[in-house]
Amino acid sequence: MPGVPQPGRPGPPTCHDEAVSDHESTIPARAGQAAARQTNAVELLESARRELATVILPLDLPGVEDARRDLRNAAAQLDDYILPRYRSLDAPLLAVVGGSTGAGKSTLVNALVGHPVTRAGAIRPTTRQPILLHHPGDAGWFEDQRVLPTLSRIRGTVLAGPTLAQPASVPGAGEDAAAVTSLVLAGDPAVPAGVALLDAPDVDSVSAENRRLAGQLLAAADLWIFVTTANRYADAVPWRLLLDAAARDITVAVVLDRVPPAAEDEVAADLRTMLERQGLASARLFIVPEVPLDREGMLPPATVAPLLAWLRGIAADAAGRSAIARRTLNGAIRGLAARFTAAAGAVAAQQEAARQLEQDAMSAYRDAAGRIQEATRDGALLRGEVLARWQDFVGTGEFFRVMEQNIGRMRDRVGAFFRGEPAPAVRVETAIETGLQAVILDEAANAAEETDRRWRSDPAGRLLLGTDDLSGTSPGFADAVAAEIRAWQGSLMELIRTEGQGKRSQARWLSFGINGLGAALMIVVFSMTAGLTGLEIGVAGGTAVIGQRVLEAVFGEDAVRRLARTARTDLQERCQRLLDDERQRFLDRLEAAAPDAVPAEDLRARATALTALAAA
Repeated sequence: MPGVPQPGRPGPPTCHDEAVSDHESTIPARAGQAAARQTNAVELLESARRELATVILPLDLPGVEDARRDLRNAAAQLDDYILPRYRSLDAPLLAVVGGSTGAGKSTLVNALVGHPVTRAGAIRPTTRQPILLHHPGDAGWFEDQRVLPTLSRIRGTVLAGPTLAQPASVPGAGEDAAAVTSLVLAGDPAVPAGVALLDAPDVDSVSAENRRLAGQLLAAADLWIFVTTANRYADAVPWRLLLDAAARDITVAVVLDRVPPAAEDEVAADLRTMLERQGLASARLFIVPEVPLDREGMLPPATVAPLLAWLRGIAADAAGRSAIARRTLNGAIRGLAARFTAAAGAVAAQQEAARQLEQDAMSAYRDAAGRIQEATRDGALLRGEVLARWQDFVGTGEFFRVMEQNIGRMRDRVGAFFRGEPAPAVRVETAIETGLQAVILDEAANAAEETDRRWRSDPAGRLLLGTDDLSGTSPGFADAVAAEIRAWQGSLMELIRTEGQGKRSQARWLSFGINGLGAALMIVVFSMTAGLTGLEIGVAGGTAVIGQRVLEAVFGEDAVRRLARTARTDLQERCQRLLDDERQRFLDRLEAAAPDAVPAEDLRARATALTALAAA
């Protein structure tokens, strides 16, 4: 009959069948979307980890040590917890038991499993190797380097009764090395499947290595079991860690140990108030009364029964475990985003400090270049030896009178003089070289002293300089300056030779001589009289006029202006190169300290992406 299913034949689909079919068809799609989201998240986190490895804070700025420590901690938490947890969202929860020295952490762990597995005693610090207790069926989650990959593994064995967890082997390490770098793994059926217990060193241990390791383990926890005592629950160190837990939104159980029965209500109420005030109102509080231990050092089972029931309840609820893991993970990623934002600020401060140090060096040497340039155009170099040698070169007062009478007769007289017996032009060149070298050396030394002073007044610059003295010119700088000046003088001679070739005046400039015309051109380059006064103006001014008239008679007025401009530009460029090389001694230290730093804006963008991931 129509509409009635026949034996052995499927009937027509009903509305319910269609709904079930549609629902089932979406399951693979949703699973695929979830897998894609997880892959994208892991890629983002791996990229963040690579970026952290490139962040360098080399300059000694205020607060930089805290910033460096935050970067190290961020990288460690990514390696130890965030990446492993994101890659294995269904892994057992890791409950880290932490607290102050002598709070009774090891005794508590022993009580939770019902027999001694960790060392407890009066000698501090007691916990020298962290012991991770897990259900035997969960061993595969912890035996590889999935979580806490920087710690090597030691397989331990736990026997019922008064036997501690014993390392089966310590591959390639002595006892002390194992205490620092190894994690003892012990399978125990008393630990509920789905939750592992990790007995951590004291957070306020006298051993710096134990304190560091405790912080590393706590940062890798899915949930904390924080142990304190009636006498020490207000200590500062534990509360700093509890506040960090509140910021990470981690699930926290606080165990108040060794509480005198008469003070239980008062102490518990005070601790609850403190927890609420610090944003930890959701933390579970368990009270362990002050009772005698048995001969094996064990607490009575009833004292930890509420805590054990809580752990078993978490272990039995797969959805609840997943929610705890996701909550803690998202809190850790938000904390990571905050650290990236802080790193961006630290990098920006480093970059600004580096820019300031660079600007200090640039400014000092730029000012030196300006003073050298001024000294080569205000007539100052025409004083003293240069002026005397030039006067010897061009003759006595009779020469000036001849020049004033007739430029043609002056040219003949100068030509004869160049070919005659007076001192050669090379003496003028030597005097100019000596005077110019003294100016450059003096200004370069001033720039080095000024840069060194500015850098040493800044903590960052002081660290970069260290004990090295860069307040003077570098070795060999005087020789480099002399060589550069001689090269400049040689370039002037080449200018004159090139300018004179092919001209009808070639015989005329040859009669004066290349060196003579070169000396005249140098005098013209240095001929401005802004820096001279009184008699010097007349003498130097007349000196410059002689050189210019000689050159104009040979090459023409326009050519002389062009030659002087070219020669001056060449000299300025050579002086600048000399100063740049000297300045580079300082800049090299900046470049070596901060190679290709990650831009602060990139770190801020990464923080934004991590915040979005935590909110997804």
